[in-house]
Amino acid sequence: MIRLIRNARVFRENAWRRSDILIAGQRIEAIDDALNCEFPGMEVIDAYGMRAIPGYIDQHVHVTGGGGEGSFITQVPPLRLSEPVCAGVTSLVGLLGTDGTTRSVANLVAKTKALKEFGMSAWCLTGNYRYPSPTLTGSVMDDITFVDEIIGVKIAICDHRSANITTEELIRLASDARVAGLLSGKAGIVHLHTGSGPSQLDIIFEALERSDVPISVFRPTHLAAKFDAAMRFAKMGGYIDFTCDPDDVPKRARLLIKALSEAPQGRVTISTDSNGSLPIWNEKKEMIGIGAGKIATLHETIKAMVAQGMPLEEAIRPVTENVAKGLLLYPRKGLLAPGADADILLLTEDLTIDSVFALGRPMVRGGALQVSVPFE
Repeated sequence: MIRLIRNARVFRENAWRRSDILIAGQRIEAIDDALNCEFPGMEVIDAYGMRAIPGYIDQHVHVTGGGGEGSFITQVPPLRLSEPVCAGVTSLVGLLGTDGTTRSVANLVAKTKALKEFGMSAWCLTGNYRYPSPTLTGSVMDDITFVDEIIGVKIAICDHRSANITTEELIRLASDARVAGLLSGKAGIVHLHTGSGPSQLDIIFEALERSDVPISVFRPTHLAAKFDAAMRFAKMGGYIDFTCDPDDVPKRARLLIKALSEAPQGRVTISTDSNGSLPIWNEKKEMIGIGAGKIATLHETIKAMVAQGMPLEEAIRPVTENVAKGLLLYPRKGLLAPGADADILLLTEDLTIDSVFALGRPMVRGGALQVSVPFE
């Protein structure tokens, strides 16, 4: 299918320029001030008054649901297939959390395949908080090497729910992920849930000092309460991931603006922890409340950053270009350019999501879902 988006404003050549975008199948074929072309059956979309930006990439989504720390009744439901595209997310990475017992890597891979079948771009991580890591094939290295959807492994550190791995165990896990990534042409990352323990990122710094594993393998997340350690890590060349806060979006937006101003360019990413549990613990590590991450907070956070003075083209980089480069998906993902995947958001003047194209397919138009979803 060939589609032509006319009159959208696209940030190119360091300015928001009125542009036409030609989509052929799943890719962007051309972007220019005006494209005079006509093909049999071509659909023309008038985006006058709207901005076109790349689709968001959310690298931390509990697609099978999270939680369960307060017994079975507190398990968070799985992600509905339509939720990401309605929130402007056209690519995501699924993962497990505390629970790798009632949920499995097999469940995770199956859900990731379902999202791809639905029309998105989706990958996932093997493992969860436990060590040795639960896997699909029996080996972290084999999972990453042979399963197309699996691009890395997850583990937890500085958290009372973690497996309390040693530095040597983390080095071995990172080494396996690194080599598997090299063999399969994937990022081969160790995605690290970081809890509220006093050690913060110490184990990562120790692993870097005691091994030759590149810093790019280690991807710590949930770093809002570890800002100084995060800045140290970023200035060493690492990627740092901050989680959206559904309870106080403006406050988290201020922190992200600060992080972007202090960290080296391209090192900050943002994710949602969507459908993961957000438990509240007292000083005895007893759960006294629980919430859940929401994928819609990604766009809400971008809007809040813009409202606080950050230009839109800068605010979206942590969820487009930066994360695409970090996951070795750039320049296929994370930008609007000829040859890139046609993952496109059309935003109204007040930054409301009007339309979403995933791999060239219209998923949302006029704010309404355009595709049928089983069981929703």
